[in-house]
Amino acid sequence: MSGLLVAGTTSDAGKSVVTAGICRWLHRRGVKVAPFKAQNMSNNSAVVVGADGRGGEIGRAQAMQAAACGLPPDLRFNPVLLKPGSDRSSQVVLLGRAVDTVTAGNYRSLRPTLARTAYAALAELQQEYDAVICEGAGSPTEINLRNGDFVNMGLARHAGLPAIVVGDIDRGGVFAAFFGTLALLSAEDQAHVAGFVINKFRGDMSLLQPGLDMITAATGRPVHGVLPFDHDVWLDAEDSLAYGRTLGRPAAPLGSSWLRVAVVRLPRISNATDAEALAAEPGVRVQLTVEAGDLADADLVVIPGSKATVSDLEWLRRTGLADAVERHAGAGKPLLGICGGFQMLGRTINDEVESGRGTVPGLGLLPVDFGFAERKTLARPSGAGLGAPVSGYEIHHGYAVSDAPQPLLHYADGRPEGAVAGAVSGTHWHGAFESDEFRRRFLTGAARQAGRHGFTVAPDTRFAAIRERALDALADLVEEHLDTSGLLRLIESGPPAGLPFVPPGAPSGV
Repeated sequence: MSGLLVAGTTSDAGKSVVTAGICRWLHRRGVKVAPFKAQNMSNNSAVVVGADGRGGEIGRAQAMQAAACGLPPDLRFNPVLLKPGSDRSSQVVLLGRAVDTVTAGNYRSLRPTLARTAYAALAELQQEYDAVICEGAGSPTEINLRNGDFVNMGLARHAGLPAIVVGDIDRGGVFAAFFGTLALLSAEDQAHVAGFVINKFRGDMSLLQPGLDMITAATGRPVHGVLPFDHDVWLDAEDSLAYGRTLGRPAAPLGSSWLRVAVVRLPRISNATDAEALAAEPGVRVQLTVEAGDLADADLVVIPGSKATVSDLEWLRRTGLADAVERHAGAGKPLLGICGGFQMLGRTINDEVESGRGTVPGLGLLPVDFGFAERKTLARPSGAGLGAPVSGYEIHHGYAVSDAPQPLLHYADGRPEGAVAGAVSGTHWHGAFESDEFRRRFLTGAARQAGRHGFTVAPDTRFAAIRERALDALADLVEEHLDTSGLLRLIESGPPAGLPFVPPGAPSGV
């Protein structure tokens, strides 16, 4: 075996979940398989602890795909991670370590180094695994970015990979997107595109079939299958904006009351997946929102992580959301800050690292002051909170100096972490709410503080099992709806010979 590139007509076409589904399908067949994304642009990241005991970062989607393969996450699965801090600049994380900040101007000069690192990581994985399923980024037909590409068709050409192109039919225009994606590629790139996959279909297949036949006739490439729209596929979304307003499919409450949770969708939101464990609980309705009215109606308000804490705090104030947060806390209703959100709730933030703004006032809802260290904290801590075991992960420059009456958590060695003052709490730990008993106790306390006395937390929700079921559901969709024999041939044999060229091809100079 060798590998496959899963490309897409657009961002959020479904590349991440299709890659995860193929990985889990192969894993269930006994194939030693690994995921790979040469370069990811996302503020949703996961911490990987290397053999040297130091932490590093990869895209959270690649950590999810690793789980689909039955593997612990590996820094090589996503050797280049770009974390946007503004509309014009991104932090560069290379093999897990932050090495630079780039803009569109200086990215070009760094790209050859990034490409060499990515190609070397893929070569190592190909030596260790039977198959490597690679995920592309955005669209492979960004003609203004094609020169120097090492993520999409540049990767396919370098490694001799066949590619399938995923299109989201729910957006409309999927056949035009398929044809245009192919027709703007060079002949050399087109020789690697072996077919298409339609994602998020709902309707009558008999009405769709003529379109499948026509796109095959027009391009000389088959549609390898049509994946149905599945409401249960929502965990570990690559892009936080893909969530929409309500997370998941809220199950009916066990008691007589719902618990309504509003998560502020910050402009530079990071690791918004923290809210998914809350949304997995029956009777808990979680909304991502930018509306002050949603905060007014909520029982629990969550301010999540941010890649640009000071800038996003200014946005909170500018939009009136800070006033809504303060009114919520003033009413004695529960308020939670996670990582950057925790920092926003403090008295002051002294940031000479990310924003360079020096000391700025926080919301003053927790008696904590924050500073920013040059070296980022990257760790996978464990400990306890609310009398229950807790584990999580840390990705932050900030450190806290706290006068809070009590911490929210304790490290395993007894050190305090986070802060609690009345109904307001915060922590730097991401992923803490994936610890089932801690989540139950936190939600029970939050419901009491919000006056939702009819809310009853479920005694048996296991978030890790929910995630495993979701990965198995993806593999089931692949087995049932894709041409798995055709996919195996591509993975084993590479791009088919004789694929026709579709004009006009890439513009001159691309």
